[in-house]
Amino acid sequence: MAELDLLRFLAALAVVAFHYLVAYASVWGDRPAELFPALAPIAGLGILGVELFFIISGFVILMSVWGRGLGAFARSRLVRLYPAYWLSLAAIAALYGLTGAKALDPKLSPGEYLVNATMFQRLFKLTDASGVYWSLWAELRFYLLMAILVIIGVTRGRVLAFCGIWLAAALGVKLLEEYEIFENELVREIVMPGYAGYFVAGMALYLVHKHGGGWLPWLYVAVSYGLSLHSALGRVHGRIELAGFKNMPVTDLSVIITLTLIFVAMALVALGAVRMRTSRVLTALGGTTYPLYLFHSVVAVALIPLLTGDLPPLAVATITTLAAILLSYLVYSFAERPIQRLLKPRRRTQTPSAPVVQGEKASVP
Repeated sequence: MAELDLLRFLAALAVVAFHYLVAYASVWGDRPAELFPALAPIAGLGILGVELFFIISGFVILMSVWGRGLGAFARSRLVRLYPAYWLSLAAIAALYGLTGAKALDPKLSPGEYLVNATMFQRLFKLTDASGVYWSLWAELRFYLLMAILVIIGVTRGRVLAFCGIWLAAALGVKLLEEYEIFENELVREIVMPGYAGYFVAGMALYLVHKHGGGWLPWLYVAVSYGLSLHSALGRVHGRIELAGFKNMPVTDLSVIITLTLIFVAMALVALGAVRMRTSRVLTALGGTTYPLYLFHSVVAVALIPLLTGDLPPLAVATITTLAAILLSYLVYSFAERPIQRLLKPRRRTQTPSAPVVQGEKASVP
């Protein structure tokens, strides 16, 4: 689905814009919102690019597990997630270990870098080597929940039951915590009340895409929208409290509009109202997305301090963004894909009486 490749790339660019033009004060040595006053209110909404990633993930992961066993699902996720992740982790360790870079330095020991290599560092209460790794922990927990569904067997009815139970649990946990009735860290980690709405919305929209309409999937989308809106506003408010509105000039209305547009765009994709022909460009953009998300902070720390002072801020941001995209494409083409080919199990030779059935392509933000 080429339209999803484009949406994923736009989501990654949104995150890059948020970090480069609003968030990375230590990298610039100044508040980016003051350097880009006209762009900051729009770039600040790039924080919601991760939310779009989560919805796409719900859609695509359900698509990829349909008709597959647990082993195939686990292999596909390992091969898809870890090669680029390990490369980015090595780049981060080299950046701070071999240069004098200080901005965004996680200050990790060699042992902590090794734990980060598992991608389960948050389980052990350790610092992420990169600030963008937080979303991967949410993705991993989603995959573990999906593994339960795969073990049970993926059918439309079971997916609907799964989504309904997860939504009810997320709403219940959120309400209980809101009124300070009950709070349990383990339950919160499993249920993910802050992100469940995005994943469930994506799954429900895939059911619409695969099986057509039906009131229950659309009800899940509507409830997920309300839950997601509450979470998105809370995340933006937390950022504003941390940095101040002047340095994070994003209004509630702009968040509501942006999240609504995200849901509308995904609904149009699910309904087939937006269709794009697969092309090498769109495939490359989709493949570049994950490395861009992982590597853009490394590129920023390496280039922005070097270029600042010699060029205007907008030129620095533009050059750095283009460099991040180029590096990410090179990582995708010459490192990630070859490693994935090595790690993927070889297909058995099929006899003429047993035709090969091509599986659906999985894609992860």
